[in-house]
Amino acid sequence: MNGVSPERIFTLQGPDIEPAALDLFRYQYRHNALYQAYTDALHIRPETVNGLTDIPFLPIQFFKTHAVTTGSFEPELIFESSGTTQTVNSRHLVKEAALYERSFITAFERFYGPVSDYVVVGLLPSYLERQHSSLVVMVQEMIRRSGHAGSGFYLYEHEKLYAQLQEMEARGQKALLIGVTFGLLDFAEKYSLSLKHTIVMETGGMKGRREEWTRSQVHAFLQERLGVAAVHAEYGMTELLSQAYSYGEGIFNTPPWMKVLLRDENDPFQLFTGKSSGVINVIDLANVYSCAFIATEDIGRLHADGSFEVLGRLDNSALRGCSLMVS
Repeated sequence: MNGVSPERIFTLQGPDIEPAALDLFRYQYRHNALYQAYTDALHIRPETVNGLTDIPFLPIQFFKTHAVTTGSFEPELIFESSGTTQTVNSRHLVKEAALYERSFITAFERFYGPVSDYVVVGLLPSYLERQHSSLVVMVQEMIRRSGHAGSGFYLYEHEKLYAQLQEMEARGQKALLIGVTFGLLDFAEKYSLSLKHTIVMETGGMKGRREEWTRSQVHAFLQERLGVAAVHAEYGMTELLSQAYSYGEGIFNTPPWMKVLLRDENDPFQLFTGKSSGVINVIDLANVYSCAFIATEDIGRLHADGSFEVLGRLDNSALRGCSLMVS
């Protein structure tokens, strides 16, 4: 795979991402017709791309209008974003299910240790009610690898979930309660707990089911009602095969094969190297067969150690640059 094998990607150390990213850029420029056309439209010549800030980032909207693929293949998985009947959803064609699995398992265990240490409980009602959710695939595989009888999905079975969490706490069993934000809030409104052995992890999103709360409001409420010292979080999306994790306070860290940069909100082709806030661009080397360089619509703050926060979304998410090619 021309120097961008999964073995190389998932054994990276932090400072090593630039040479791997540059190799993958050149590979994707040659084998991804859409990305090549976008790069050419920006009048960027591959031979002039010598650092991370030289790499063109594909606007995330292309996943709504085009098949973003590197090479020709029949996808083993198709991930689709949530939305209403009035919206066009993003679609991510995944060549190899094993690549996605390796990415999310390796990242999770890097931050939290073996999945088999945990009872894994998924509270993902809106995701379970639709097909093609990358989050459901991830949690489903974590439940399988957990190997604990108590692991599983809970749709709206809050009473059963409450009993399960109490039982695990009573015997000191480590657990991961991973849920969509509105699902966790709905549960916490009904039940109060004192969770000492359970990680509560929110994946974001009200999905129109509740009024929007700030992150600090959500976390404060969950901490009070569920008795946890911090609310963890996962940052992922349909268009990425990797995730960043937060141990609390909404500060995310990436695995070594993933990196966040910031761009100017008014000039999407201007990347910041010193400024602390802007719009998030993501390098995700696990996106070998789609595009590893994504310009998102999230506004963020970047810290000196590479960690980041998500502050919100662009008010007008129609990014300049999309108009070059979207039809």
